[in-house]
Amino acid sequence: MKSKLAVLAAVLVLTACAKSSTGRNQVTLFSNGELSKMGAASFEELKQKEKISQNKATNQYVQCVANAITANVPKSAHNGTWEVVVFDSEQVNAFALPGGKIGVYTGILNVAQTPDQLAAIIGHEVAHVIEQHSNERLSANQIVQIGAVGADAWLSQQGTENKELWMALGLGAIQYGALMPYSRLHESEADIVGQNLMAKSGFDPAAAIDLWRNMAKVSKGAPPEFLSTHPSNQTRINDLSKHLGKAQPLYQSPNKSCKRA
Repeated sequence: MKSKLAVLAAVLVLTACAKSSTGRNQVTLFSNGELSKMGAASFEELKQKEKISQNKATNQYVQCVANAITANVPKSAHNGTWEVVVFDSEQVNAFALPGGKIGVYTGILNVAQTPDQLAAIIGHEVAHVIEQHSNERLSANQIVQIGAVGADAWLSQQGTENKELWMALGLGAIQYGALMPYSRLHESEADIVGQNLMAKSGFDPAAAIDLWRNMAKVSKGAPPEFLSTHPSNQTRINDLSKHLGKAQPLYQSPNKSCKRA
């Protein structure tokens, strides 16, 4: 059982290799069609559960920024229109899903104080879709599940005492030593790709740095970086500041059409 599962995991990895736009190797086990269906289903479920904003000015504002950003998204990521929904909630959050779905919570507008800062948020979230981060996370979880089944079978064959403890320790090591750093890598990559995307779309890439300064003010008490799925605010500020010189030349035609509601 152990050897069969190891061979299966190896085959999955070797036959599902891809590269991100930054040149990073990826393992993506799911097709774009599968991811789009999952994204659409999740989005519909959220629309049923969450209160949708009826504020016309806010909707027009968010839609304007989102339209400018998505106009520069590669067709390979999504070939079609993007559905944008504003959720009426104090939650400081936004997201984008495969299949062309964007959700923005009104709470994030208290942090993203300008159109350029909102573009940094939406650019970052859309960058996750461009770079297939959902696919990578789902693929990593599937490989971990296969490995866990193999480890459980092997420990049972060995007659290992405290098997559950060893399994818990192993899964904990994978969570903190592999999956969390993997997630932080995705966030950092989305920051940089999103900064480029917002610049191409007519928004000042320096606003991404201002955004994370604002975010730092409202996120006190966050866990240490090594215990989090996200980089620290200061790490993000540092990375975006270093990359600014590369993003700035992409900022050729400032977008003046999106006015804050």
